[in-house]
Amino acid sequence: MTAFPYDAIVLGAGAAGLMCAIVAGGRGRRVLLLDHAEAPGKKILISGGGRCNFTNIHTVPDRYISANPHFAKSALARYTPADFIALVEAHGIAHHEKTLGQLFCDGSAKQIVAMLLDEAVKGGVDVRCGAPVRAVDHADGQFRVAFGEALFSAPNLVIATGGPSIPKMGASGFAYDLARQFGLKVVEPRPALVPLTLGGADVLFRDLSGVATPVEARAGKAAFREAALFTHKGLSGPAILQISSYWRHGEPVTIDFLPDAPQGWLAEAKRTRPRATLASVLPLPDRLAQTLVERLALPGELGALTDRKLAEAEARFARWTFHPNGTEGFAKAEVTVGGISTAGLSSQTMMAKSVPGLYAVGEAVDVTGWLGGYNFQWAWASGHAAGQAL
Repeated sequence: MTAFPYDAIVLGAGAAGLMCAIVAGGRGRRVLLLDHAEAPGKKILISGGGRCNFTNIHTVPDRYISANPHFAKSALARYTPADFIALVEAHGIAHHEKTLGQLFCDGSAKQIVAMLLDEAVKGGVDVRCGAPVRAVDHADGQFRVAFGEALFSAPNLVIATGGPSIPKMGASGFAYDLARQFGLKVVEPRPALVPLTLGGADVLFRDLSGVATPVEARAGKAAFREAALFTHKGLSGPAILQISSYWRHGEPVTIDFLPDAPQGWLAEAKRTRPRATLASVLPLPDRLAQTLVERLALPGELGALTDRKLAEAEARFARWTFHPNGTEGFAKAEVTVGGISTAGLSSQTMMAKSVPGLYAVGEAVDVTGWLGGYNFQWAWASGHAAGQAL
């Protein structure tokens, strides 16, 4: 066993684990940060197309999914996007807003990882990577962690190992196994921010692979207005990824292909362009317009169609129903819905109510944000909450 006395061991050197270690180290705590990957921040480096969508300025609690929708409020209120932006700017990292409040580095995600590691050095955090966590146990007020061939102990342990999304990056359900070991409940995890797959009568839409268009997508009570993209497996794009977090197997997904079109616009088009075809007047990519019209079986000129038929077509374009047969799974999911149940955690400190000294932060917890920097903000906020409590 190491002779060096640590105050806390943080498992997982991703966004939440790094933030937790930095905050605790900055408060004078002796922190050991462990990760099985060869280097910290691997998922940070691939985020945002390599530019790291590190927060969203429109962060509010209702843009997070959890069995307890109130759980995230405390942490998010105490560490805001403005707080992280201040840290980014203090390190001279240039950034920009892309769309919908999403902030990206002008340069590279490597800048965010370098910033976090620099802050870890300032806090005296002991960072060790490249070995598996072989075992964890707890006795006499100490957590003992077998890391590779070494054994470490501390009175506090933080689970920051994320969820199973993107397994090729080394992601797994380790956090859930560890939580269950200590008697914590786990909300069933499922892929989120993930493309949907199509089969059956919808399979012909796969032929539109590569076609994208702005839409309003709906699943249940959730609705998002962004782009949808047809793929060789089904549906993707920002609107679909957003909806996927709310979609449940067996439910339909409804697409409004023309969310800004006024009622009666097709009848008006018939009066002004009676010899035009329905496909030609649809303000959609040609291949998509042709496919939709073929499904409606409305070929020929607008002038040959009754106003009633055109109204029915409008209604279909506004509520086109797809029946996904699944998702592309954790392999393509950006994050995970579900995780360590918030019912067993303090929203103030992220500590387990039944196991003093045990904490859980970030994606490992049953809090999942929208696409566009929200999950990073939860990582920063939950890591900060735990780091302040250690």
